[in-house]
Amino acid sequence: MSERTIALVTGANKGIGYEIAAGLGALGWSVGVGARDDQRREAAVEGLRAAGVDAFGVPLDVTDDASVTAAARLVEERAGRLDVLVNNAGIAGRMPQQPTQIDPATIRTVVETNVIGVIRVTNAMMPLLRRSASPRIVNMSSTVGSLTRQSGTAAERTAGPVAVAYAPSKTFLNAVTLQYARELSGTNILINAGCPGYVATDLNDFHGVRTPEQGAAIAIKLATLPDDGPTGQFFDDAGVVPW
Repeated sequence: MSERTIALVTGANKGIGYEIAAGLGALGWSVGVGARDDQRREAAVEGLRAAGVDAFGVPLDVTDDASVTAAARLVEERAGRLDVLVNNAGIAGRMPQQPTQIDPATIRTVVETNVIGVIRVTNAMMPLLRRSASPRIVNMSSTVGSLTRQSGTAAERTAGPVAVAYAPSKTFLNAVTLQYARELSGTNILINAGCPGYVATDLNDFHGVRTPEQGAAIAIKLATLPDDGPTGQFFDDAGVVPW
């Protein structure tokens, strides 16, 4: 059993995920870099180690049962438990996503990664999380998943473009987060959703206005909540986000 805090970040080979791993590693944690591409994953691990992070690679495709099972086995063999899981891996899907024009296959693909992938990974890691003294689960969501903001009078300024695959996938993820919080009520596992803001990454062709490091801040905050911290809530840097 490692004495270091053990974290796993999915989709950690680049962008926000990489900066989440870097930020947690800067706390002295041991961080698993979950990613499906071998070369990018190892390059990320090398970069993090060069910065002084105790990083290790975790081959992980969140859409594949066998890959996720193997990832859980790797974490168990390395550390014997998992203290923090950050479900960061996600895709936007092919744009544009007008409801009247979209191919339903695009929606299925986005939900498979952004929602079912989170459930698959969380359930596989749950036995390891239950061994932790202060387990935390962070689901990286987006304010575009807020129904309040999507339906508000200023929706065009606060909820992004019409995106019938991506935005509802984050609404779905928020709802799933609540269901986990309800089931885990009374345990020491805290689970929350966090929005990184409009970050410049390849997911939006680098049109965002925030840096990946800025986007990682909310995940790091939720990953380090005290034992009496909130659970089953949705946050961005400004505070609670309306559902």
